[in-house]
Amino acid sequence: MAEFSGLAAVVTGGASGIGLATATLLASRGARVACLDLDPEGVPEPLLGLAADVTDDAAVRAAVAAAAEALGGIDILVNNAGVGAAGTVEDNSDEEWHRVFDVNVVGVVRVTRAALPHLRASAHAAIVNTCSVAATAGLPQRALYSATKGAVAALTRAMAADHLSEGVRVNCVNPGTADTPWVRRLLDAAEDPAAELAALRARQPAGRLVTADEVAAAIAYLASPLAGATTGSVLAVDGGMQGLRLRPSPPSA
Repeated sequence: MAEFSGLAAVVTGGASGIGLATATLLASRGARVACLDLDPEGVPEPLLGLAADVTDDAAVRAAVAAAAEALGGIDILVNNAGVGAAGTVEDNSDEEWHRVFDVNVVGVVRVTRAALPHLRASAHAAIVNTCSVAATAGLPQRALYSATKGAVAALTRAMAADHLSEGVRVNCVNPGTADTPWVRRLLDAAEDPAAELAALRARQPAGRLVTADEVAAAIAYLASPLAGATTGSVLAVDGGMQGLRLRPSPPSA
């Protein structure tokens, strides 16, 4: 399927995990793709790797301009860059709250702001934000992270309302816990990584972690011209975590 043939996409956080899976999928379906990342050295061809820190407005503007020049415009923006945070409201300093919001929320604003002039010039303009099930489900020890992702979900809907008349669709995906390098690093830092992995699998009704490729497929759907009537939506890719309430399995004999 080559529904992205002739289209140009920018993916932030595109050097690994969900970002790289998304960029690779879009390219395989015909898109020209630039990956913006703090460390773009590992971005494989035919993807274009560009260095950018989403907390630095000047760097973002320069990277987006470079992407637009190299790709011949921007039709699709995937705001995927983000950082995690653990703890209750008592466990993180004001500085950490500001830092995580600066990346996860204001970073989306900076990249979108820089890309909008190019998106407005596109006959098919789509923005997809990577949110999280933490935006819609109360998770323990995730107060700061959940607050930022709740903001991304609200921001997505507001952006969709603001830019629909300009021909720009805006949606977001809500992944459950995904098997990415970032999650694996968190597991490695746990006191009992195997037990922590088992707990993460068990809290998703599907009984396993979401894969980066599954999230990428959802992002590609929302970005596709085939989803031209979809905007302001939140698509869960969480193994049923948000919507399902399964009965517990009976104990084995």
